[in-house]
Amino acid sequence: MTEPKNVSFLGLGVMGGAIARHIGNAGHTLTIYNRTPARAEKWQAANPGLTVRVATSPAEAAEGADVVLTCVGNDDDLADVVLGPTGVFTALKPGATFIDHTTVSARIARQIAVEARDLEVHCVDAPVTGGQAGAENGQLTVMCGGRADAIEAARPIMEAYTKRIVHVGKAGSGQSTKMVNQIAFSGILATLSEALRFAEAAHLDLDKVYEAISGGASQSWQMDNRWHTMARDEFDFGFAIDWMRKDLGLTLEEGRSLGVSLPVTALIDQFYAEVQAMGGGRQDTSALVRRLPRRGKA
Repeated sequence: MTEPKNVSFLGLGVMGGAIARHIGNAGHTLTIYNRTPARAEKWQAANPGLTVRVATSPAEAAEGADVVLTCVGNDDDLADVVLGPTGVFTALKPGATFIDHTTVSARIARQIAVEARDLEVHCVDAPVTGGQAGAENGQLTVMCGGRADAIEAARPIMEAYTKRIVHVGKAGSGQSTKMVNQIAFSGILATLSEALRFAEAAHLDLDKVYEAISGGASQSWQMDNRWHTMARDEFDFGFAIDWMRKDLGLTLEEGRSLGVSLPVTALIDQFYAEVQAMGGGRQDTSALVRRLPRRGKA
């Protein structure tokens, strides 16, 4: 157990709500804030063993806090709760630590880092991977951008809900690394979808196919965790296609600014747009398989 801190958490969605619970269970004094008050009330009802303070604004949440964490929706949401007229940075004290777990652009991560520096606040852009299950089980991987001293200030809090914390570089590097992750795993899901439909068309036993190939070069987390659920048309998991398209949009924009060609990523983004048009925007990213017609299944 690290020394208890006054910690404020803003954004109690699927990921944020689970992270906040781990922080509270670790013994820290917890303040919560959500732009939709009903979600904060729902979180409290789901965590009756935790005593928390409920703030009515980001600034109120930041008052007296040693550490403030955010996990909101997008660049605009983050700018509002951090840099807005009632934002975190209007009240956060010098020497405090700010950690952002939202997946946003590297540009806004760098902008917030500059503002934090002027306020003498430690700042870490810290997107996560591991999905809803990783958040619920306290087994997330965090990719951190920022100064080394900021990472070390944030580490004792992040250890409550992570299995791996990696300092990847300067401010914005955490967000850029998350983009690398999204490029890689969206590609895996695209080929896994085609492999599954091929196996079905060939009248193969899908369990036997998985047994045969999952121990070899094609093995992946997605195969181990999504092969069977994709075969059963089960897509009710944590990371929605709508969120993936947001992330891929950020990635493609950053790629253009870097002069990097991402033709496969751009194509997969359009595949996901097709599934959105089919009504699958809130389904898990493995619902990408829905765009491929099922043929010849025995």
